[in-house]
Amino acid sequence: MSSISNIPTASDIQMDYMKLLITQLQNQNPLEPMDNDEMASQLAMFSQLQQLENMSQSFSDALVTANRTYANSLLNKTVTFYVNDEQTGEMIQKVGKVESVFNDPETNECLLGVVVSEGDGSTDYTLSLDSVVLVEE
Repeated sequence: MSSISNIPTASDIQMDYMKLLITQLQNQNPLEPMDNDEMASQLAMFSQLQQLENMSQSFSDALVTANRTYANSLLNKTVTFYVNDEQTGEMIQKVGKVESVFNDPETNECLLGVVVSEGDGSTDYTLSLDSVVLVEE
């Protein structure tokens, strides 16, 4: 996530543009002033970019909330998923009960804690929501 935070936001770009614009206005040739229509057009584009950025963040927040709600609805339900067998490399179907729901602090991804009863013991698995292929009561 740290690499994403280095991407400038629309507000950052707009502030940089305003600084550049002020510098250009201070140093412009009085006989050939800057075009007002062009400045207004560029400012309008920055405003649109900022609105799109805000919409994208709103959609992202809504998706995170929906995923958390869905994950919570899976608590105490039986789920089917597949894991890669380390010895054979084949995909093996597993069926277990969702015991917990939590967020990965690094990725902010909603994860499921699933317990699979196997023989005389049980195995704990951590799954993403995408890993679940079937949900049963």
